[in-house]
Amino acid sequence: MKLALVAATGRTGRHTLTTALERGHDVTVLVRDPDRLPGTARDHVRAVVGDSTDPEAIADLLSGADAVVSALGPTGKQPDLHTRTARAFVDVMSTTGPRRFVGVSGAGIDVPGDLKAPKDKAISWLIRTLGGDIVKDKPAEYAIWAASGLNWTLVRPPRLVDGPPSDKPLEHDAHRSTRSTSITRADLAAFLLDVVERDLYPCTAPFVATPRR
Repeated sequence: MKLALVAATGRTGRHTLTTALERGHDVTVLVRDPDRLPGTARDHVRAVVGDSTDPEAIADLLSGADAVVSALGPTGKQPDLHTRTARAFVDVMSTTGPRRFVGVSGAGIDVPGDLKAPKDKAISWLIRTLGGDIVKDKPAEYAIWAASGLNWTLVRPPRLVDGPPSDKPLEHDAHRSTRSTSITRADLAAFLLDVVERDLYPCTAPFVATPRR
């Protein structure tokens, strides 16, 4: 599969890039600094230099792609980054394709149909109340993709941690919150690729977590 990967140099993106190449995908990455790409990957990807909100860079990134995978995470410097990125990608994808997008949201947002446990509802309320502008970015991003008419998935992980991939099946569900409260970045990367490869959870925002040991 020809994948367009956003945020390939980030802490989750590096895992996503490495795993995508190990699985045999043809990967084009959108990066600000190609020198930050993992050394083992630089000779095996096409790099587009630019910003995730730049229409020209996005059009170049998406040329010939079958799907987009975004490992873009939050940043305090740009609290509306996900909203602006979503608008830019929807504009280009609606015109030229591809139709498939898989990205990362957060377990703290609520979407129609959710069956969160009481403790998770309380956590979500606290996040929304205390999180500031950067927290408002995630629901706004969701609203843009939900109205886009494209085939999107926004994965909702809990707390991200470093660690090896799990040797057990991950917890995931469209609307029921997970029992585990964390996920390794390696597991999240693998799940993003599972979703795009198997076309899981179309037009849905599934929860996912590393199972408890």
